Amino acid sequence: MNKVSMTLAGALIATIAAIAPTTAMASAADKDASTVHITNKSDWEIHHFFMQPSDSEAWGPDQLGDNIIKANGGSFELNKIPCDTYDIKLVDEDGDECVVEAVDVCASKEGWVITSKVLVACTGKGGDDDDDE
Repeated sequence: MNKVSMTLAGALIATIAAIAPTTAMASAADKDASTVHITNKSDWEIHHFFMQPSDSEAWGPDQLGDNIIKANGGSFELNKIPCDTYDIKLVDEDGDECVVEAVDVCASKEGWVITSKVLVACTGKGGDDDDDE
């Protein structure tokens, strides 16, 4: 598993996402909650979507359950997400894991767009670019 630390200031994340509350996030229940729209514009399906408060060591449950965020435009919506800073773990169709750290959930109303560039940088997937020379 590759772990890449990314910040929102980077060009890899176009907008922000967040994940549903879990027992570990119960203390954040008094904070403002939001609805988070996730759009997958990458070439890979997202099969698992985990989150944890950035100051936690334990991942919450898979927020997708039996759902999959389809590649090339699939979307998913999470509701009643406490505003906070989270680490997010994505697992794609190949089982490759990508951890995005310190995502500010309420920083954007547009939601979060997952791109191939994010997943390639995070998982080390090779591209079809001829620029590898």
